[in-house]
Amino acid sequence: MLEKNAFSREDLLRCARGELFGKGNAQLPAPNMLMLDRITHISEQGGKYGKGQIIAELDIRPDLWFFDCHFEGDPVMPGCLGLDAMWQLVGFFLGWQGNPGRGRALGAGEVKFVGQVLPTAKKVTYQIDIKRTINRTLVLGIADGAMSVDGRQIYTAEGLRVGLFTSTDSF
Repeated sequence: MLEKNAFSREDLLRCARGELFGKGNAQLPAPNMLMLDRITHISEQGGKYGKGQIIAELDIRPDLWFFDCHFEGDPVMPGCLGLDAMWQLVGFFLGWQGNPGRGRALGAGEVKFVGQVLPTAKKVTYQIDIKRTINRTLVLGIADGAMSVDGRQIYTAEGLRVGLFTSTDSF
């Protein structure tokens, strides 16, 4: 496990290049699919279930790539990108714990969208509460997530599942 409990944008970019957890291990996607600017808190304790928590942020700017194409004349951040950010964070947590393998999203239970992210927003905050991790031959993280924009919760996802795989050949 890494001793750090917060990560800067440069740290996240190092993770995207495979430099943080080592080649062949958990990576975040590179920009433009990297949906966070910093992790402000990561811990194996705390959270809703007492098994770990991650808090991360994305700065919203009107020039973000998705506002130009989703939708023309009605710009809004696609909900699937917020959901993907939550999966990204669960995979990051597994790599941060020191587990080997490449991350793959495996699903989610109930997902709810009750708001939107517009170009006028300032900041998105993600909160991931770890429910369970399996750190054996099978490496799996199960978590609940929430996304807020400027302090208002707008997305929730229960049962986010991410696995780490040393081989994805049969995936």
